[in-house]
Amino acid sequence: MNQPAAHTYLAAAVVVYNARVLIVRRSYSERFLPGAWGVPCGKLELGESAASGALRELKEETGLLGAIVAHTGSSSFLSDYQGRRVRNHQENFAVRPLTLDVVLPSADQAYLWARPAELAGIGVDAYNLDVIRQALGGRLDATGLRTSTAAGSLRYAPAAVSSPKTVPVRRVQRDRRPAAVESWAADPAVRRRRRS
Repeated sequence: MNQPAAHTYLAAAVVVYNARVLIVRRSYSERFLPGAWGVPCGKLELGESAASGALRELKEETGLLGAIVAHTGSSSFLSDYQGRRVRNHQENFAVRPLTLDVVLPSADQAYLWARPAELAGIGVDAYNLDVIRQALGGRLDATGLRTSTAAGSLRYAPAAVSSPKTVPVRRVQRDRRPAAVESWAADPAVRRRRRS
């Protein structure tokens, strides 16, 4: 009997620092893609915006805090989970790290800050390469990034930045669009002001 596909909503964080992209190798004990290299990504929680989910997944998977630079696109893929077809909808974000000490949740995981041109040779799959390509403005080499003259600050090529107002009508969560910047969560003083 053919059951309709379930839908899962995900958010991914493409973290770029010093013209390098953060990639993480999944634990070999994972049921889905064990040992695969990719960007921090995971399922959204009920009521969570895609931008908040991307930053939460980044924190859970790497220990890093980050700030959303831009919503860089949407992607989707089919998978099987417990004998059922799942249609996965993923929102992708370019993220600037606010901290740099990576702490992985499992001892058999690994991470790399890799130059875009090195990613395919490391074993990053085609799907993750496309997600990263979106964030880098369609290019997978160091020229897809421009470094300003100010102390190593990173600017994305114009094609990589899309305004949150241009997020497709199809939303990850009904009635909410991804927030432009969720970095307030990393600053305790700003959090206190927001609660007041």
